[in-house]
Amino acid sequence: MIGSLLPRRSILLGAAAFAGTARAQRLVDLHLPGGPSERPTSAAWPQKGEMIVQRARPPLLETPFDVFDESVFTPNDRFFVRWHWGDIPTSIDAAAFRLNVHGHVATPLSLSLDELMKLPRIEYAAVNQCSGNSRGFFQPRVLGAQWGHGAMGNARWTGVRLKDVLDRAGVQPGTVAVRFAGLDQPLVPDGPDFMKSLDIDHARDGEVMIAFLQNGEPLPLLNGFPLRLVVPGWFSTYWMKMLSDIEVLSAPDDDFWMAKAYRIPDTPGANVQPGAKGFATVPINRMIPRSWITSHAEGARVPAGTPLSVRGIAMGGDAGVKSVALSVDGGRSWTDAKLGRDEGKYSFRRFDAVLPAPAAGDLTLLPRCTSTAGVTQSMHPIWNSGGYLRGQVEPTRIVAA
Repeated sequence: MIGSLLPRRSILLGAAAFAGTARAQRLVDLHLPGGPSERPTSAAWPQKGEMIVQRARPPLLETPFDVFDESVFTPNDRFFVRWHWGDIPTSIDAAAFRLNVHGHVATPLSLSLDELMKLPRIEYAAVNQCSGNSRGFFQPRVLGAQWGHGAMGNARWTGVRLKDVLDRAGVQPGTVAVRFAGLDQPLVPDGPDFMKSLDIDHARDGEVMIAFLQNGEPLPLLNGFPLRLVVPGWFSTYWMKMLSDIEVLSAPDDDFWMAKAYRIPDTPGANVQPGAKGFATVPINRMIPRSWITSHAEGARVPAGTPLSVRGIAMGGDAGVKSVALSVDGGRSWTDAKLGRDEGKYSFRRFDAVLPAPAAGDLTLLPRCTSTAGVTQSMHPIWNSGGYLRGQVEPTRIVAA
């Protein structure tokens, strides 16, 4: 069954790939406030087209934003890349690969890909968004990768239910969480292995997927070949790439990546004042509604006195997209946009509208999404030191002339 579906991957991610910035195709201005805003692009990375290079090792590759105007589904070769450790396998033999399931289970498993694929398959569309997507727009500036809006992507994922794998292993009474690890390794001896966990009820909800296909094709190596966890509606930090180890836990996960990293203030909207201390934190979790204009880049020029056609993409976070409204007067009035095809509640959804002819001058387009859960994007920015959970209405400034 592996055959042509999951062939052996022997793709070099060595010096040539990590030197990708040396062969920059062009510079892209991400329009980030408060710091260097231009980034090089490169197509030197295996199985990738032109990507914005935020970091070479470990790879942090951002999707150029004009890609999102082409389709609600992000092509595999333009899908963003984010790794935590630079020791990434450069070759994976699909026939020899095993997914290990152990811990608080009746029967530990070591599953081949053929065995895994004999389980019932599921498929759905879901947005994969880095926890720090849009971090570069936080003010005051925060530490971490200064992403623009392209640390995200939407794909149709195919795989098997995590629940079915856990049921086959036999989850024991008293289980509280399930922890996941991949094949990447720390570059330093005391570096904590990248591991993330989900509460047992979430892990067994029937939606969390072990995926082996992305948009109908085997996962690109840099996006997690041969398996990655898909946790729809939750941030990408839980979407373990090159998934190789599933550990069922009888106690809460106190690993570094749950207890110390990727935590947000336990406050409304994860918002605190810069410099604030002493507040409780929780692991980052569900995504929130967002929307962006894709038809016009920042600073684009449009004809004055002509009706303005605008389009974009929206996401409901952990729910579907109910509506999108557009404003050109700072939010004093709003025009309802027409929604495109519904690809599923976890997917991007296209919107478009024809706005009244603008007079000559500067114009700011504001898109605002409301989810099917009744959550509407805020008009006001939040701040936290991690640069997480940005979800405010995102302006696109254009010029009518």
